[in-house]
Amino acid sequence: MAKAIHMMVRVLDLDKSITFYQNAFGLDVADRFDFDGFTLVYLRNDEIDFEVELTWNQDRTEPYPHGEAYGHIAFAVDDLEAEHARFVDLGYEPRDIKEFMRDGALLAKFFFVQDPDGYQIEMLQRHGRYR
Repeated sequence: MAKAIHMMVRVLDLDKSITFYQNAFGLDVADRFDFDGFTLVYLRNDEIDFEVELTWNQDRTEPYPHGEAYGHIAFAVDDLEAEHARFVDLGYEPRDIKEFMRDGALLAKFFFVQDPDGYQIEMLQRHGRYR
């Protein structure tokens, strides 16, 4: 059976992106590989092995277009309201908290935030299928 191990995003300012993912999600640098012209940084936390891979192409000066295919990555948290307030305090401008109901029951409670390169990230309250 396949196991998801990482997702990759291309970033314009590596230090700014590392700081964002550390502050927002508690992801720390697990590995860094510098090559001629590009750097790969793998971020993770102690809760799971799944990593966010930041790819920095050192000669890139313009932001990356996201196209029409990119969706988002999602993180589940124990206290969504506290995380939302923390993101506000960090100046990350999270969107309002929303709820999806299905058949009269809560399906999902969430908000979105954007990383320094404009990638959308969903924060979900741990509940039901979102653990």
